[in-house]
Amino acid sequence: MKTRRGACYSCHDPAAEAPEMHRRKRRRTAMETAGCAGAAVGDLFEDLPDDLLVSILADVAASARSPADLAGAIMTCKRFRELGQNKVVLAKVSPRCLAVRAKSWSDSAHRFLQRCADAGNLDACYLLGMIRFYCLGSRGSGAALMAAAAVGGHREALYSLAVIQFNGSGGSKDDRDLRAGAALCARAASLGHVDALRELGHCLQDGYGVRRSLLDGRRLLIQANARELAAAVTTSASLLRAAAGSGKASRRHSCLLSDFGCRAAAAAAGEAHAANRFLVEWFASQPLGAESSPAPAPAPAAAEEGGGLRLCSHALCGRPETRRHEFRRCSVCGVVNYCSRACQALHWKMAHKAECTPMDRWLDGANANPNPNAVAGAGDAAVVAPAL
Repeated sequence: MKTRRGACYSCHDPAAEAPEMHRRKRRRTAMETAGCAGAAVGDLFEDLPDDLLVSILADVAASARSPADLAGAIMTCKRFRELGQNKVVLAKVSPRCLAVRAKSWSDSAHRFLQRCADAGNLDACYLLGMIRFYCLGSRGSGAALMAAAAVGGHREALYSLAVIQFNGSGGSKDDRDLRAGAALCARAASLGHVDALRELGHCLQDGYGVRRSLLDGRRLLIQANARELAAAVTTSASLLRAAAGSGKASRRHSCLLSDFGCRAAAAAAGEAHAANRFLVEWFASQPLGAESSPAPAPAPAAAEEGGGLRLCSHALCGRPETRRHEFRRCSVCGVVNYCSRACQALHWKMAHKAECTPMDRWLDGANANPNPNAVAGAGDAAVVAPAL
């Protein structure tokens, strides 16, 4: 339809088109607003200081329950990946995050532990030191890392160095230093290490590296039992709460532990340190004494020190011999071997008491040698009487 001026009316209703135009305008305005807000948020994140982000990542690393937790946080963005390599973050990495398994051992795992150790992480120093000393055969660097952790007050490192001093591990029989081992045990026991307290009690009872004192030795063993029982009660209570929350019945078998028949839950004694668990898995997957160098650090083969090396018979220890006849053996059966008196006492109450039976060759040796405390066999292996 035309007007007098020749203009044409639209066939569409302007009133109907107006709401659609307004909706488009509002939609466009909302999109533009969202884009501006996103850019503002991005700018605010980039403006955050590095010290604040490093502090946040350090808290995440300290509370991480697995390596995947820390990796997921660091891999969020490029800036997190860069700040995740900061020494402040690596020094706070939790022991659970460092707990690498033997089947997952690789060059990247070695480098990660080395960076954490260089940053001053005591748990990384101890774990990498144990792996290098016992698994990779790098005795010097492994002992140096454990010593660095011990200087910082790491109680597991102190006790491991005490075991090395008692046995002369990595050297000969003449390299044993009983006084140094007892001093390291005393330091670890003062920091709350139960095995070190038990080992020191046996040293005092036997006069091994210290002046003999039956009364003080028995007192320390009773203290070790009390701490062991307290840990068992705490663990059992947490397990019962977890079972009640899940609605599942929990059956926990109990076993005799320590030196005086203290009855504790098996789960409390079944939690080994990450370093001991690594040793158990490592030597279960490959023969002891075989050459292995999966890490870039060069390591001499353990087979060079002679075959016939044995593992500590305590299932949760995992320590191997570094020379033949280094560990003590049971004086009754002569089958089991122990790196320390603490492992011998624990294994006796947990399993060996029911398995230990005299063998004919040891009975013949006893008839030939009237002294029951004499050392039997070749080399420098000592005979350990079973704990009663």
